[in-house]
Amino acid sequence: MATLEIRDLHVTVEADNATKEILKGVDLTVKQGETHAIMGPNGSGKSTLAYSLAGHPKYTITGGTVTLDGEDVLEMSVDERARAGLFLAMQYPVEVPGVSVSNFLRTSATAIRGEAPKLRTWVKEVKEAMERLNMDPSFAERNVNEGFSGGEKKRHEILQLELLKPKVAILDETDSGLDVDALRVVSEGVNRVRESGEVGTLLITHYTRILRYIKPDYVHVFSAGRIVESGGAELADKLENEGYEVYTKGGSVSGANSEEEVA
Repeated sequence: MATLEIRDLHVTVEADNATKEILKGVDLTVKQGETHAIMGPNGSGKSTLAYSLAGHPKYTITGGTVTLDGEDVLEMSVDERARAGLFLAMQYPVEVPGVSVSNFLRTSATAIRGEAPKLRTWVKEVKEAMERLNMDPSFAERNVNEGFSGGEKKRHEILQLELLKPKVAILDETDSGLDVDALRVVSEGVNRVRESGEVGTLLITHYTRILRYIKPDYVHVFSAGRIVESGGAELADKLENEGYEVYTKGGSVSGANSEEEVA
């Protein structure tokens, strides 16, 4: 069973000619088949966690460890992390002019699987996955994310998730900018992957609406760069009713002292 273990993770970023500590000791374990929701106010460090795990060069790891199946993730390059089984669905997917979706997907699958998928079976696999996400087949010949709407970009992220079958999927505010219909389709895609029991999911979100479609096993509240409370799905209901104020206004939760929220 694949396991992502984060221990006492500290991360800084350079901003306004100063070094700011964003993550201040994060501890989290995500096992294959589990779904963990990370929730918290804007600026609490949720996306910093996602991009630090993926290896974004903007963020500097100053302490702690991250392992996947016992292997040191922090010693891996970005592409090595992807091949090891880490997947990041970005909040703001980037455009890649000159690279078609079909070429991008097949090249990615080749890197992950170690050999190129047989063309006939691959075309069928992609077509079926696109149909499940209500994507027009013509998208396969368009440049990656170029001219895509917000919802189309998010569907493309989940298309990658379904085809690449990672060990751990980090979904950074996948619900951001989606209307109700797109949210339902994207959530169904995530649930199909979850139902296989082969993927651990780290779902980062600010709002609870996506959790109406994707039921987490665990919910963690992020504030001022660390996890300040953990619980089951019922914790999301508490946040829906009470908000994050108790975590950002000097309250003490689960033995952790609140700090000034990171901008």
